Order: sequence, then structure tokens, then C-alpha cells
Amino acid sequence: MKWTLALVVVPLFLSFNFSNELDLKVVSYIDKYGELAVAEMYRTGIPASITLAQGMHESSYGSSRLSTEANNHFGIKCKSYWEGPTFYHKDDDYDTKGRLLESCFRAYNDDIESYIDHSHFLQNSSNYKNLFDFSHLDYLSWAHGLQKSGYATDKQYAIKLIKKIEDFKLYEFDHKSNPINK
Repeated sequence: MKWTLALVVVPLFLSFNFSNELDLKVVSYIDKYGELAVAEMYRTGIPASITLAQGMHESSYGSSRLSTEANNHFGIKCKSYWEGPTFYHKDDDYDTKGRLLESCFRAYNDDIESYIDHSHFLQNSSNYKNLFDFSHLDYLSWAHGLQKSGYATDKQYAIKLIKKIEDFKLYEFDHKSNPINK
């Protein structure tokens, strides 16, 4: 009887803690970067919901090694023209023999630089120019457009962004007033 009860209670306890830990990560990330995402939306036209969802997804809510050691919240790789600081870690680049290689990622002095460079990256790449035809209130088109334009190799990328936006009501940030003008 004791073992049966323990087998039922322990999984419930573990799942409850996981949910609370995730909720804390989400709330903490949104609290820390929500206003910055809104400011970037007013500066560039990129929906704050998209910026937050990408940052949350790409950085594991700010806890990934890339975000904690290189302040890179968006998984932006170096590209041939990058002249700033770099950070190497294994991601999805393979050599001709199929061995996983360390990929070059952009590194930043702080999180703000990461957010600003994310906006510049989208604004200045021909791959993403068409996204700026969409309203900053149209997170669905932005999410599908990012996937179609090749932002990530994950075939479920748009669905994952949309799920975060809807689960955490990130679309509300697309309607906020500009924090710079307060």
C-alpha cells in the first residue's frame, strides 16, 4: 500500500515542481525583457510577441549556455560578415564525415545588445525583408514567415513560437505603448 501511494504521489509532485519551475522561468524572462521587446517593436516594427517568443525559445528562457555566457538570446550565428565577439559551441553544423562541429555564434556585452542585433539581423537580411510587410499585430504571419525564410531548421518552428505567444499571452505586448515615450 505504501509503495502504491508513493508511485502515485511522487510523479504528481515531480510534475508539479516542473510546471512551477517553468512558470517561474517564463515570468522572470517576460519581466526582464518584455519592455525591451516592446521598445524594439516601436523602433523596428518587429512584433514584441515574436521577439519574446524567439528569445524564450532560443535561449531556454535565458538559461542556455549561449545566453548566459555570450548574452545571445536568439541563436544568431556569426555569418561571414560578423566582426564582433564570437562564442563557439556545438549546435547543428556537421563536417563531411557527419561529425558535429562547434558553430560560431555572435557574442554580446549584454542582453540589450542581443535584442538590438536581433532586430538589425532581421531588418538587414534579404531573407527577412518580406516580413516587414506584415503588421506588428500579425504574429501568425511573422512566425510562419520566419520559418519559411529559414530562421531555424526546425520544421515546427512557427508552431512552437505561436504556442508560446498564445500560451503566455505574449500578443498583449504587441498592443502596449512605447516605454521610451513614458
